Amino acid sequence: MKSISRREWALMAVILVYSFVPSFGGLARAVELFGGPALAPANPRALAAPVPVGLHIFSSVLFCLAGALQFVESLRSNYPALHRVVGRAVAAAGCVSALTGLWMTHFYAFPAELQGPLLYWVRIALSLSMLGLIAWAVVTIRSGDVVGHKSAMLRAYAIGQGASTQSVLGIAWIVVVGSEPLGLVRDGMMVFAWGLNLLAAELLIGRVFSTREKRRRGVAWVQR
Repeated sequence: MKSISRREWALMAVILVYSFVPSFGGLARAVELFGGPALAPANPRALAAPVPVGLHIFSSVLFCLAGALQFVESLRSNYPALHRVVGRAVAAAGCVSALTGLWMTHFYAFPAELQGPLLYWVRIALSLSMLGLIAWAVVTIRSGDVVGHKSAMLRAYAIGQGASTQSVLGIAWIVVVGSEPLGLVRDGMMVFAWGLNLLAAELLIGRVFSTREKRRRGVAWVQR
């Protein structure tokens, strides 16, 4: 395999570690849903309708973990066929994650302290946005717009990684306050986590993707 830089290895490691807590928690829940021992506190909504949450867990884990490979420039450049295969799997997983998230948000009966109107509507909007972004990423890459493709997928990835940031903020809250956030505080914290992710995505798009595209166009112009 052609060389992958230390910086790229470090980036993948950071993403994988960042994804660990929600991925581990989700897989622990999946073990319970498929007849294994209960490794997490009981969730009556998941037990009553296990298929959507099971699909959501597996698709979200695939989207977040396999999606980390798509950030490695060396793999994209040296193994384009692998990038396309993984990309198709990531896109499909992202769509399943968004659709099941949309279904659970609307049809599961959440207690008011776990989902108020704010969180409900934000979840609906972000699930639809994630679907639209993935669809747009497919359209743009087919038309040769690489920057548009990368930007759309990064925004979708930022939405999909919301659970990771929510876990970090939730753990920090418990450490500082000593209790789990509930009600409007919980809703606001979860929405804030998505906002942080999307802000980070926009900064990366503006400072990295656009800069690389300008350099590529500059080199192409000089070579004419």
